[in-house]
Amino acid sequence: MPDNSKLKTKNSKLVATLLDWFATNARDLPWRRTRDPYAIWVSEIMLQQTQVKTVIPFWNRWMKELPTIEATAKAPSAKIHKLWEGLGYYTRVRNLQKAAQFIVEKHGGKFPEKFEDILALPGIGRYTAGAICSIAFNQPTPILDGNVIRVLTRLFGIGENPKEKATNARLWQLAKDLVGRAKNAKEKSSSPPSRPSRDTDSCSHLNQSLMELGALICTPRKAQCSICPVKKLCAAFKENRVDELPNLGKRETATARHFIAFAVESNGRFLVCQRPSGVVNAQLWEFPNVEVTGTKPHAAAVIQKLVGVKPKKIQPLRTVKHSITRYRITLEAVAVSLQKIPAKNGGVWKTPAQMRQLAFPSAHRQILARLSPTNA
Repeated sequence: MPDNSKLKTKNSKLVATLLDWFATNARDLPWRRTRDPYAIWVSEIMLQQTQVKTVIPFWNRWMKELPTIEATAKAPSAKIHKLWEGLGYYTRVRNLQKAAQFIVEKHGGKFPEKFEDILALPGIGRYTAGAICSIAFNQPTPILDGNVIRVLTRLFGIGENPKEKATNARLWQLAKDLVGRAKNAKEKSSSPPSRPSRDTDSCSHLNQSLMELGALICTPRKAQCSICPVKKLCAAFKENRVDELPNLGKRETATARHFIAFAVESNGRFLVCQRPSGVVNAQLWEFPNVEVTGTKPHAAAVIQKLVGVKPKKIQPLRTVKHSITRYRITLEAVAVSLQKIPAKNGGVWKTPAQMRQLAFPSAHRQILARLSPTNA
């Protein structure tokens, strides 16, 4: 690690350069056009493990349908899940509503400004609380997400695994020092108003510049070092170690899983079931399905066990491949026709139009799209 004087000089240069770069290179994102902490909070929760280009239409739709904290707090569960449909990791939206209800109850519907109060909300960790405090309120709170970790480990040549306690603490300290210097840069600056990143929102813009640099230039693969504004200050660039950092250790081996889903139809209606609380994709709807762990089961036998009657017709529908965390999932869907709706079923019978009003996991939504092409 460089001595303190060199580190201070480097960090000061980094802050000045990043603020200047962000002033002219920041993407025009809808949540950057507001200081409303509610809107910024929604964007931060949506952006967890999800790309910006995916989030934009979801954020726009959410803010149109639920423009206030109170609206989110009062919204039916079915509505928030439908608005979130396709974003995945649905625990996020349930925690978002719990937090909104908490804000209404404990803070009178006003989003709190103190870091500790924001951190206490369901679904909000240290990074998200810091992001909201800095972006919405311009507070000098540090942030450390995947993009920032990548940027900082390369800039400072940190070869240790950032998941290790000591290394993680060092990264948080570096992030804290940088955003603190941004605050001081604002206070001391005499730049003209045409340079807003140096005069206003300096903490907000410094943190966003680190995320932006990681998203656009200092990418996991094929980093664009030739156009990086801080390459002269980057230890990894000087030492030709960009592709080696960050050192995230050995990747967990992916596990393959195989499911069969049954699109069971009778008289134009299909059998669907709602997933219970406390499981992956809780409260979302899906077609009946079984996991194949050994010999592939006979579809007719599964259907008879499920609804108590023999199917009239069974035929392949489509195969969907997708991933959830470390699992690589193959979902094989088959279309099943019944003579009539049986008394035993364990779910509800819906037309394709009715099913389109429900929230389905992405893979099952693809099955629905095959059944009802107008929804594709």
